Amino acid sequence: MKNTDNFDHNIKIIQGRAGFWMGLAAYTIWGFFPLYFKALARVPAAEVLAHRILWSAAFLLVFVALTRAGAQLKSMMLNRRTLATLTITTLLVSTNWFVFIYAVAAGKVLESSLGYYLNPLVSIFLAAVFLGEKLTSRQKVAIALAAAGVGVQTVMIGRIPLISITLAFTFGLYGLIRKAARVPAVTGLAIETTLLSPVALGYIIWLFSADRLSFLALGKNIDILLLLAGVITVTPLILFGGALNRLRLSTMGIMQYIVPTAHFAWAVFAFGEPFTTGHLVSFGFIWAGLLLYSSESLGISRLVTQAAIK
Repeated sequence: MKNTDNFDHNIKIIQGRAGFWMGLAAYTIWGFFPLYFKALARVPAAEVLAHRILWSAAFLLVFVALTRAGAQLKSMMLNRRTLATLTITTLLVSTNWFVFIYAVAAGKVLESSLGYYLNPLVSIFLAAVFLGEKLTSRQKVAIALAAAGVGVQTVMIGRIPLISITLAFTFGLYGLIRKAARVPAVTGLAIETTLLSPVALGYIIWLFSADRLSFLALGKNIDILLLLAGVITVTPLILFGGALNRLRLSTMGIMQYIVPTAHFAWAVFAFGEPFTTGHLVSFGFIWAGLLLYSSESLGISRLVTQAAIK
């Protein structure tokens, strides 16, 4: 009996370590996205999006076939309710992708990083509004601090951070709807990108006919980067799914801040985007809100773990 317990314990340790490295790899890849899309800044954002959709769909369909999830995909495609839900999430994820690609090309990575910092707080706000989940006192204060951060940036910098708000709410709504639909991440994205593929392909054909296509016109390096759009999009998602099955949600919740922090660092230290007093105050409010939210999440996780042990 003792040997069995030790074996199970060792298996959990191995799975935990594997999950940690998979999660770290996923978030690190996402953290480097600004560099990848900055290298494609010469290509219009809409064309980059079209390539990302097409090559992601191709990569995902191959992955689905290799993992023998074709029957699951077919079943989901034939379910009208699931297909209708995924049509909505398709619009949300494509909007999110486009806005991020545009932000990088336009030199607004700092603003996009703010959006991904806001995302956890927007998610709990949306869960309260649409799912009736009760907010704790700390969560209410955290959301208020985030709103104050957006307000401060609007006043001190002189404009509403639309990129930040759009990224946070499109991704928040995407996660909310996907969670309610209980659709597998990879198979669901395969359907979403497949639904968008005819539009993406049609747009690329139109660009070619109008002699405005960047692909095969701006050099081999650009062509290779566009062809890799599918691999770069899907690989971290697969790693993330593996990590999610092996790690506690609290661990994943803390690791998610790797992405906006990396984007913040690229924006300020690599791309030379201005970081003013207004930005500092705005980010300060949001970081305070996230600290408050994270401290409570970790506390809840400890209680759940202790209950499970007892």
